[in-house]
Amino acid sequence: MFTGIIQTVGTLVEQAPMGGDSRLTIEAGGLDLDATRVGDSIAVNGVCLTVTELSGSRFSVDCSNETLRLTTLGQLAAGSRVNLEPALTLATPLGGHLVSGHVDGLAVIDARRSDARATEFWLRVPPELARYVAQKGSVAIDGVSLTVNEVSGVRCRLTIIPHTLEATIMGDYRPGHQVNLEVDLMARYLERLLQAGDHQSGSAAGGAQSPYQDLS
Repeated sequence: MFTGIIQTVGTLVEQAPMGGDSRLTIEAGGLDLDATRVGDSIAVNGVCLTVTELSGSRFSVDCSNETLRLTTLGQLAAGSRVNLEPALTLATPLGGHLVSGHVDGLAVIDARRSDARATEFWLRVPPELARYVAQKGSVAIDGVSLTVNEVSGVRCRLTIIPHTLEATIMGDYRPGHQVNLEVDLMARYLERLLQAGDHQSGSAAGGAQSPYQDLS
């Protein structure tokens, strides 16, 4: 689990083919790797990945073809900047919201404009995920925990303060740019609970169902 508060911006050093998928080697920048061990989790642009190798200020992670296909990691080239966050601990302040690091889909930056010192982005969300995005709710964009300011169909507006723009890769975003989207876990669990409630109500209305068929 993560908080959506980016610790630093790293740089992709290499994306190397490895037996049909890829291994990413990342320069961690300002991320302290002293306490990191092989097997630990680090979110790279919001994707939870397992550290497979450590070397000084660099770490490597393996990416399956599914991860490369369903996230923006497959689009990265050497020199690409990436958001980095280590997994939270019980001592980590929860400054954002609970983020799993499991990307739900790819969203697209539709528009960007300045609003005083802030920057507004309009984000186009995949239609199947739009129902999980609510005004004043939370989303994670490339691992950044953000508040949704406005929703209009499959589009939503995000207002980014200067610090967030400077401390993440969001300053690089332009219209047409794809980003990793993770919707709020609470929205998914609520939907599942409501579905379970509907199913139970339907079963009760239909009466008890015998596990045996009438074979006569």
